[in-house]
Amino acid sequence: MRRWTLISLLSICVSSAFAVEGDAYRLLSVSTSGKFILISQAGTKTKFLLDASAAKITVDGKPAEFKNLSDYSTVHVKFVQKKSEKEGIVVDGTATEISILTPENIPGKT
Repeated sequence: MRRWTLISLLSICVSSAFAVEGDAYRLLSVSTSGKFILISQAGTKTKFLLDASAAKITVDGKPAEFKNLSDYSTVHVKFVQKKSEKEGIVVDGTATEISILTPENIPGKT
């Protein structure tokens, strides 16, 4: 019994270690057919191909459509980093939230 408790606790810790907070990323490409996005991290230029089919998408805090993502170059993305395959394509993770702040609605900017 103790062994299963320890294993369960470790799996929770490991899975939460792969969750990435909503950092700002450059949006490189959007595939509307499979709902994939390709993003790159600003400082390191690390690229991630993400499954965004179930992501909550907002623009200035209001719900938005996936097809409108290609109108923006910078997005804030929360995702779970885990290699998997969807439609024969290897993805780096699954986006859970995608948010965009338009220039006129950036906090602290007047």
